[in-house]
Amino acid sequence: MSEASHDIIIAGGGMVGAALACALGERDFRVALIERQAPARDWPAHSHDIRVSAISRASQNIFSNLEVWQDMQALGATPYEQMVVWESGGAEIRFHAADIGEPDLGHIIENRIIQLALWQRLEKLDKVQIFCPASISGLKLDEHGPEVTLNDGQRLSAALVVAADGARSALRDMAGISTGGWGYDQTAVVCTVRAELGNQASCWQRFMPSGPLALLPMEEDLFSIVWSTSPEQAGVLMGQEEEEFNAALARTSEQRLGRLELLGERGAFPLRLLHARQYIKPGLALVGDAAHVIHPLAGQGVNLGLLDMAELVDVLQHAREHHQPLGSHPVLRRYERARKGENIAMQGAMDMFKRVFSNDLPPLKVARNLGMNMANRLTPVRKLLIRNALGTSGDHPSLTQ
Repeated sequence: MSEASHDIIIAGGGMVGAALACALGERDFRVALIERQAPARDWPAHSHDIRVSAISRASQNIFSNLEVWQDMQALGATPYEQMVVWESGGAEIRFHAADIGEPDLGHIIENRIIQLALWQRLEKLDKVQIFCPASISGLKLDEHGPEVTLNDGQRLSAALVVAADGARSALRDMAGISTGGWGYDQTAVVCTVRAELGNQASCWQRFMPSGPLALLPMEEDLFSIVWSTSPEQAGVLMGQEEEEFNAALARTSEQRLGRLELLGERGAFPLRLLHARQYIKPGLALVGDAAHVIHPLAGQGVNLGLLDMAELVDVLQHAREHHQPLGSHPVLRRYERARKGENIAMQGAMDMFKRVFSNDLPPLKVARNLGMNMANRLTPVRKLLIRNALGTSGDHPSLTQ
């Protein structure tokens, strides 16, 4: 085989894959990015993507270092200064950015905005070659020269292939990497609504036995809704007339934001936990949803994926500086050790939260209320929870600094 024309092949140009391609391209790695469909370049005025992400401070720093944060702000990034979490008839806890001297707790950004800003940056990088529309139909793994076959028959070789192709990763399946996990018997109904009382620069989340309702602020008086509930109730919500849906949503949010008015379409997505048994094979690494899928109740999914990619960038840069093969097991094992444990811990914590709060047993309800009241009263505990949510505590990759 002739010398590889790329250092790294990335399958998937979504948020995590595109961010990885930007970071590697800026560091003079020769990158091939393979994606089925390019992001939308524009959209109708006053329309909204029903898929949004809660971007932590660590992820914001990544985007700033990739020189895309200003573009995201220009396209639409909504900061929030407060988070209110409550249980009907029970305790309530409020987190304020001012408690830790921060201007905000994070930003809510439409996924289409994140992806477009990243692609616009990608197209300015000489070291990144984009294959789109394209998909991978074959994979040959070798730590010294893995090779992929595209759907048009073209073959590409590199030092490393990265699977960033989502929860249903075709590349992960081709590599024979199995997954574990389970369904939550919950479906997330997502949409955009206008709130009578405005967004108040706040995220709101109510816990219920059937699942949490999250209201994520967008623009002045808009919210993105993530209503996790039983598949049966989700079906009812999806089929309701707008007025009936608006009334159900306002009632479930306990009128905290007044009347709520549906804008545009609704979507429904089954929820599950998924984790790859291994993140690496010689010549291959998994990042983002290809490696792990988490319950959305804390909005950490894309932030975990961005931490994956940032850690992989540090590992690959270190390997190149020390003349180590990028696809070798010792190199990739450093990435797996750094991320797998943290991701499993976060998945476990979110799974525990889901099970504890999706339960109406009186002893559990009493324990929940005691715990939330204590956290609300104890300032050091509340500050620690805020720092963890921001992603600024602990040891993180250089791109997050």
